[in-house]
Amino acid sequence: MPTLILVRHGRSTSNTSGVLAGRTAGVELDDKGRGQAEQLVERLAPVPIAAIVTSPLTRCAQTVEPLAKARGLDPSVEPDLTEVDYGEWTGRELKDLAKEDLWRVVQAHPSAAVFPGGEGLAQMQCRAVAAIRRWDRRIAEEHGPNAVWVACSHGDPIKSVVADAMATHLDNFQRIVVDNCSLSVITYTPTRPFVARVNDVGGDVAALIPKKDEKPAEEAVVGGSTGA
Repeated sequence: MPTLILVRHGRSTSNTSGVLAGRTAGVELDDKGRGQAEQLVERLAPVPIAAIVTSPLTRCAQTVEPLAKARGLDPSVEPDLTEVDYGEWTGRELKDLAKEDLWRVVQAHPSAAVFPGGEGLAQMQCRAVAAIRRWDRRIAEEHGPNAVWVACSHGDPIKSVVADAMATHLDNFQRIVVDNCSLSVITYTPTRPFVARVNDVGGDVAALIPKKDEKPAEEAVVGGSTGA
């Protein structure tokens, strides 16, 4: 039962342009995003990381590059962690998309939203969750149950994975906030996932350090944890 650290890519040139980049080629981190990627190295320094998996898009690869270099790891590319295929919406300005009827569906009933010429949000959640669980099993087999691994993806895929782990319907996933270069932490057990953090942009990571020979808990603490 490894610990998964989901990282959203750092701020990109598209995040401040008002344009829906989607899978557009050539979208890179801006200066702030590159700084966030460097800060990630220092922030996660105390945590042993067994593997790094990333979306194939440039902005995610750039986000994990400094961390991978510092740890001597070669990131694995996972196509199913890529951004939503927004189809005909790709490259359009958000202010114009907000006038579309589909925009209201995306906001209020995302499980029914299918982008013209692209994929549906439910389809995206299915492939993202399947990829995460597949990699989590692989990490456990190769590195043991106390391993910690990093997966770098995009806002909507991460929100959908967190929603699944919380057993909340995809129609609620717009209530989850995932900022650039934030950490969301999940542990999958044979019976259920445990969500330890969501959208953590600066908290202490000491709790993520595996304790030697400690068996990961499969049951929730009755009455709440002491935090010890």
